[in-house]
Amino acid sequence: MPGNTFGHSFRITTWGESHGRALGVVIDGVPAGLPLDTEIVQKELDRRRPGQSAVSTPRSEADKVEILSGIFEGKATGTPISMMVWNKDADSSSYDNIRDLPRPGHADYPYMEKYGIRDHRGGGRSSARETIGRVAAGAVAKEILSNFGIDIIAHVTELGGIAAKEMPFDTIKEHLEKTPVRCADLEAAQLMLEKVGKAREEHESIGGVVEIIAIGLPPGIGEPVFDKLDADIAKAIMSIGAVKGVEIGIGNEAAQMKGSQMNDPFILEDGKIITQTNNAGGILGGLSTGMPIICRASVKPTPSISKVQHTVNTKEMKNSDIIIKGRHDPTIPPRMVPVAEAMMALVLVDHMIRSGHIHPNSLLKQ
Repeated sequence: MPGNTFGHSFRITTWGESHGRALGVVIDGVPAGLPLDTEIVQKELDRRRPGQSAVSTPRSEADKVEILSGIFEGKATGTPISMMVWNKDADSSSYDNIRDLPRPGHADYPYMEKYGIRDHRGGGRSSARETIGRVAAGAVAKEILSNFGIDIIAHVTELGGIAAKEMPFDTIKEHLEKTPVRCADLEAAQLMLEKVGKAREEHESIGGVVEIIAIGLPPGIGEPVFDKLDADIAKAIMSIGAVKGVEIGIGNEAAQMKGSQMNDPFILEDGKIITQTNNAGGILGGLSTGMPIICRASVKPTPSISKVQHTVNTKEMKNSDIIIKGRHDPTIPPRMVPVAEAMMALVLVDHMIRSGHIHPNSLLKQ
């Protein structure tokens, strides 16, 4: 199975399955000299782990990370960093009765068609637990970016049709973790919580929108044509399970605008060139403008719902019904927030190295 590696100069390879013994990631390209310990990585994994609130799966995993290589005396050596998390609370019994029944909305059927074999326990490699490796690697990437004044946050802007009002970056950062739905608009967040509760009572699930914002990125970052910064961001975010759409800046609204409305006028402020508006989302021609990078991901409802659904028994080749039992998130966006931040960080670090703003061998050479 190819396609488990992401990045160019800063590369990650994730491994492991939802109900296997462990999951993890190998990171290649971490600059030597970066101060790093398990606490930095664990902080991000704690934000992603299940069983934290009523809006997540009740599966209880500590997700304690072990750093196996690439760190000596608290600093990166420049060699590959390998990290691992053991699965402790996997319960495969709920999947035994549906191993021949592809779940609607899941990757079960195309996996079987492609490989002729699949791990039916929790989706195996296609499970959201694969994102453990992404978040662990993203923690390293975010630590690198912090040395250059680059900050990234993601937050839920819509859930179950309830939309949050726009808020400044600092307010979003302050309010982000105050509610389980990770919405900075606390009034909207309360309505979202009620919507999630109702969906759970009805054995349903709901989708939403996650916005990712990066500030502090200098202008000129990116590679024009096929490796555009926005193209790589779109690929990174679309690679997250359950994401069905990605917008940069004003996004789809651009199709209804005039050029005079869409264009962001350049102005000089305190000796620095900026734009009056940011419809472009901080990217022009695949290169950063120095304005905030803004990206939104449309996330589908959790496909695992405990309602009767139609499927096909692939062993007996006949129509059948399926009821999915087990422990599942009633909504995905709140737990996707740290994953989205991680993927944005991975792209930005990669392009910062490619643009020469970060030395590929050592932070000590900056």
